[in-house]
Amino acid sequence: MNGTVRDEQVWRDIESWENDFFTYEPTDFGRTYDKWVSSQLERLPSEWGDKVSEWIDTSLFHIHAAIQNSQFQLDTRQRILSEARTFREDIYEIEDLQKCTIDQLIYMAEQEIARNRLASLAQGGLAGTGGVLLLGSDFPAAVTLGVRSVQSIALHYGFDIQKPAEMMRSLKVFHMATLPKKYQAHKWDELFHELQTTEEHPIFYAGNDEVADITWLSQPLKQGIKALAIVMLRKKLVQGIPLFGMALGAAANYQQARKITEIAHRFYQKRFLLENRRL
Repeated sequence: MNGTVRDEQVWRDIESWENDFFTYEPTDFGRTYDKWVSSQLERLPSEWGDKVSEWIDTSLFHIHAAIQNSQFQLDTRQRILSEARTFREDIYEIEDLQKCTIDQLIYMAEQEIARNRLASLAQGGLAGTGGVLLLGSDFPAAVTLGVRSVQSIALHYGFDIQKPAEMMRSLKVFHMATLPKKYQAHKWDELFHELQTTEEHPIFYAGNDEVADITWLSQPLKQGIKALAIVMLRKKLVQGIPLFGMALGAAANYQQARKITEIAHRFYQKRFLLENRRL
């Protein structure tokens, strides 16, 4: 299927976004923070690298399984199919969404992205109250929301994450979106290279089945810094409410969700155009 004029416009928009987004020019603070993170990771014993990567992968797979087995995800699938039928009557399975135009898919995905960002904003605000339970569950909750956001975007572009290959790719997109920015461009290119060089199979995933690596530990480090700041702000009350901590938690989680959904949305847009519009 050849691309339309509108497909070509979206493709050029994606290329422009890639050039801007993946241009890495760290500030002085960014350089200092990167050096500090690198020094902390270098202190870890070398034999921990594989164990940490395996633990992260296992955790992400468990999160994926929990999301897929939830009623919320089943409802999401049905809602996506129902929304798509307002544009086309012949939508029966997730793959059928690829019959829609790029603008129809973008419109539906943006509605879902807005809901996911709002959920992250609310979850971060609750964690910002400084309660032990809420603050302790902030990181796993944020990871779960991030994985779910990526997978919902994949569904909107007709890629069924119940299939092993799509499940693995969605986790790799999430991992790439949460890496420090200096590593993201390489992972982005790696994902598209893998798409072009591996054959699809309905049961098995043909690519590299390792998702995360030790560089992803920068995320827990950032989370620890945020948690410490929230604890310090917990006693700064406005009419009995820790507004400063709530604002910090909400802003941090919203920005993280915004980055994840932006990268995932561009990834699946580009993949849709590559595979279905031959651009």
